[in-house]
Order: sequence, then C-alpha cells, then structure tokens
Amino acid sequence: MHHATDNRPGTAADRGPAARRPRTLLAMAPGLADRLLTEEQRTRLARIADTDPYLVAHDLHSPAYAGALAEAEVLLTCWGATPLTAPVLERAPRLRAVVHAAGSVKHHVTQACWERNIAVSAAAGANALPVAEYTLAVILLAGKGVGRAARRYRELDGAPHDWRTELAACGNYRRTVGIVGASRIGRRVIELLRPFDVHVLLYDPYVSDAEAARLGVEPAGLGELCARSSVVSVHAPQLPETRHLIGAAELAAMPDGATLVNTARGALVDEEALLEQLRTGRLEAVLDVTDPELPPPGSPFYTLPNVLLTPHLAGSFGNELHRLAEHALDELARYGAGLPFVEPVRADGLGRSA
Repeated sequence: MHHATDNRPGTAADRGPAARRPRTLLAMAPGLADRLLTEEQRTRLARIADTDPYLVAHDLHSPAYAGALAEAEVLLTCWGATPLTAPVLERAPRLRAVVHAAGSVKHHVTQACWERNIAVSAAAGANALPVAEYTLAVILLAGKGVGRAARRYRELDGAPHDWRTELAACGNYRRTVGIVGASRIGRRVIELLRPFDVHVLLYDPYVSDAEAARLGVEPAGLGELCARSSVVSVHAPQLPETRHLIGAAELAAMPDGATLVNTARGALVDEEALLEQLRTGRLEAVLDVTDPELPPPGSPFYTLPNVLLTPHLAGSFGNELHRLAEHALDELARYGAGLPFVEPVRADGLGRSA
C-alpha cells in the first residue's frame, strides 16, 4: 500500500500532535531578515509560530513595536537585536524564550533575562561550521606555502625559476598544527584535520590529558605549541584573561615561515607585537578579525604582503545565513512541541564562551 509522503521542509516537531504555535516576534538589525530567511523558511515560520514573518522589530524601545512585544512569547533574534534589559522585559510580560539565529547571545541576553528564567537557544554550532571550513582551507594553503609562492611567482614575471628548491620546505605531510582553544570551532577544526597527515597540538587549560587523547591531539603549553607549530590557529573566547593571549613571547617563539591564523577575536593577539614580526617578513598571518574590527585607514594590515586580511567573513555569510535560520526554526518548532532546545544557552556557561 502506498503512503503519501509529506515533503514540506521542517522537522517532526513542526507537525507533532502536541505542537502549538507560540506568538513570536522577529528582532534584529534592519535588512537582516531578508538575508537570513528564504521565502520557504518564512513560510515554515508562519506555519510553526503565530507571527507576521515580515514584521521585524529593529528597536524594541520603539512604540511601533510595543503591541507585538507585549504579546510575544518568543523572540527570534539575530545580529543587532536590542539588548533585553529590565525595562525592555517589563514591556514583554509574556516572553518565555529567546531563539537566536546566530552564535553568541552576550550582546542582547542580559542578567535580567536569567532572572526571569527566560529559556535561550543559540545557533553557535551552525555558525561554527563555516568558521572551521575557512580555517581548514587556510591551514592547508599555509602548509603549501601558497602565499609566499604566489607573491614570488608574480614578482618573477615569467622568468624561469627553480621552484623545487625554493619550496623544499612546503607541504602538509606530517606538518604540525597548533590549535589554541578547544572551543566549539576549535574542536570542529580538529575534526576536519583528521583525514590529513598532520600532527595537532592543543593548548586549552580546561582540557584534560584524557580528553585530549579522545580528541586525537597532543596537549601542549602555549609557548611550546607556538614553538613547534608551522601554523597556529586561535579559537579561544574573548575574556579579560585572554586579552593578548598571543603576545610578543609567543610570536617570537614561532618558527621562521610560520603562519598565525585568527578567526576568533582581534584582542586575543597583541597586534603591535604581531606587526613587529610581520614587518621583518619572518611570519605570515591570516586575519579575519582585528582590534578594532575595522583597521583604521593606513593600517599596515592592508598593505603588508605577508598578511591575508579578510572582513570577518569566516562566520556565516551569504547563503550560510540560511543554515542559521534553519537551526532557529528547528529550535522554535521544538519549543512549540514542548521539547527541550537542542542548543540551550545557560548563564553559567557564558563565562567561557565567545
């Protein structure tokens, strides 16, 4: 007997017998919802929640959104969401959950939310995937010496050259890669590196030797990791104690020709010390983040030939935003079905997160 198949996008939680449609309000920066949600995803949103999928509250202080905020049980947030301070929450008496379609909630989920016992979910796992993919790509390119070789090739302008001699030290066979921080992204990078013939060192004071063994990495102190690694990739959270975690001593310990990769936060690296090393040509750097995030006009990062500078694009960009939206819709559907979040955020876990 043939059974019809329901091919609508979504999860079983969307249509389960216990599912209900919680009143939901979108809250994020202007213009972002149109990039975050496909029309198909907006249709799904309207199916699983009682909402206007085209109404987006850009500023929850505005009287224009007062009625929708007062009725909302769930806020579906993304970058640029209004901080949920006590005065904002006073105007949201029915609010029970925040579903964030991005990684960190530190910018808008406040202590007042935890005091109200508001449930919070984030898409940190989904957002970690493109960061790890970017990191894997640049680690492998760095191991091949692509940056130096491309610059030299251009300079030679067609002149014959003994590349095998010049690039004798390049290659990824048994290369040592140092991962600073066993964060969600750091762990994903470790996982992506498994198929390759590289040796991975890990610095993370919260990871035991037994856990490092399970991850398939060798634990190392930060100085030792920098001294032994051809590529050092930073994946630690930005906390007061991690400011300039990679400082002058760590950079000086890195071998000649090594590459520093930073996709975490600019403040984790002492950039003045890094510039000193880069100006000598001794090190390479791949920087997706800087401090400040937009380097000022005239910054050497724009012009140094041994720096690959990108505009914080390692995280979700372009069509990758739809992955964040899909995760948020899955969590919203679970909430409506009375199920726990897959990726709950708890106040006691924010101290060690980005």
